[in-house]
Amino acid sequence: MKTKVRSAVREAAAFCNRGATPYILTGALISLGFVLVYISPRSIPAFLLFVAGASLSYFLDMRKPARLAFAVLVAVVLVPILGARNIFYLEVIFQIAVFSALALGLNIVVGFSGLLNFGYMAFYAVGAYLWGFFGSQQPYLLHEIPGTAPIGTQFFLAPDWFYLFIFVGIIVAAIVGLVLGLPVLRVRGDYLAVITLAFGEIMRQVLNNLDKPLNFTNGPQGITPIQRPQLTPEVVTFFNRIFEPLVGRPVTVNQFYNILFYLIALCVVIAVIIVTYRLDDSKIGRAWSAIREDELAATAMGIPANKLKLGAFAVGASFAGAMGVLFAASRTFVSPESFTFLASVNVLTMVILGGIGSIPGVIVGAVVVTILNLQVLQSISLWLAQLRQSDAIIPIINFHWKDLSNQLDPSKYQRLVFGVILVLMMIYRPAGILPAARRKRGLKAHLEAPEEGEPAAPAPGKPDAASGKADSHV
Repeated sequence: MKTKVRSAVREAAAFCNRGATPYILTGALISLGFVLVYISPRSIPAFLLFVAGASLSYFLDMRKPARLAFAVLVAVVLVPILGARNIFYLEVIFQIAVFSALALGLNIVVGFSGLLNFGYMAFYAVGAYLWGFFGSQQPYLLHEIPGTAPIGTQFFLAPDWFYLFIFVGIIVAAIVGLVLGLPVLRVRGDYLAVITLAFGEIMRQVLNNLDKPLNFTNGPQGITPIQRPQLTPEVVTFFNRIFEPLVGRPVTVNQFYNILFYLIALCVVIAVIIVTYRLDDSKIGRAWSAIREDELAATAMGIPANKLKLGAFAVGASFAGAMGVLFAASRTFVSPESFTFLASVNVLTMVILGGIGSIPGVIVGAVVVTILNLQVLQSISLWLAQLRQSDAIIPIINFHWKDLSNQLDPSKYQRLVFGVILVLMMIYRPAGILPAARRKRGLKAHLEAPEEGEPAAPAPGKPDAASGKADSHV
């Protein structure tokens, strides 16, 4: 059965990659998905069809200019139009972009270097609170009671400083990553995981209690309002001339802000992907891989393991710092509850699900987890809530939907769903959805290796030592 399924999949893949078929199929699916989402903005199947069509440009055999043209069309033209039509979809895609950058940063630490980090959200918090502090009124409220602000208190910096603080967040988060890396140079494995977990919790508790003796973080209440970069009326009017005929109505300033933050997040993700690919193919990336496979052997070959591990922490932290600044400006509010241990586990789940060490796999993992979390489970919960408010009855068992307990809502079992998915992945596809080439070869060699006490399989055409016969292959 497995052989038949694999052969059918291979035949379908060969057909889809034949001649002009990949271009026609990708364009048709993108167009159909866009039209369906435009007509029915709340349809999950339509949105998933649109995402699948956009993904085909990567998986099918195409020339690079055509692949780039499809990517630009979807990311820069179609997504903003759908986002202005229904802001929820733009929020989902914005979250995908943010978590893709976070997962790529964690992938450098976990996937490239083999350093298990359970406190990654601490670097995200550094960037968020950096702009949250300087982009708000908080510097003038150091001696005020948390949660109070005198009337007329000015903001510390102008809103357009936000763009500079994206780069400042990269630098500050990288420095914090170096500080974290110093005490973990002598530990490995479980001990490293414990130290990073403790660092993440320490950071969250510091933010939670740094409202006295000077009120830096406003404690558990968080910092608000945080400034957004300016959008002048002239800019809004100009873009409304473009978007209003396409969307069918005027686009509000808040919707333009969502589009702006999505485009900024997209630019950051593209920069992160380029940097990650460059590092993976560089001497540093190969040295990280050597440390991951066997640190003792790498050190014996002259690789400075300590310096490179510090570099991995710094580079991974810098990506999170940039996204933290963007998160604070887009939400205009930050609090310690956004940077919990479970949030770090969520990002680690994306890395494991997509494929540890695989750059496209990590992005796929972020897409799957975000859509499952924000859209699929939430939509099922809303559907069940609507059924509970109706008089509908299940015919066979004569059960009233209104008697269904709200404790059965799928949105309350996100961790359970992710846990089941990870268990199934470890059993049936341990390398992830899109595994890295090196990891895939390693797992294949491990599965083909003979068990202890068994003779190794003879090479093709070589005589078997036990039988003296050659293994003939036609």
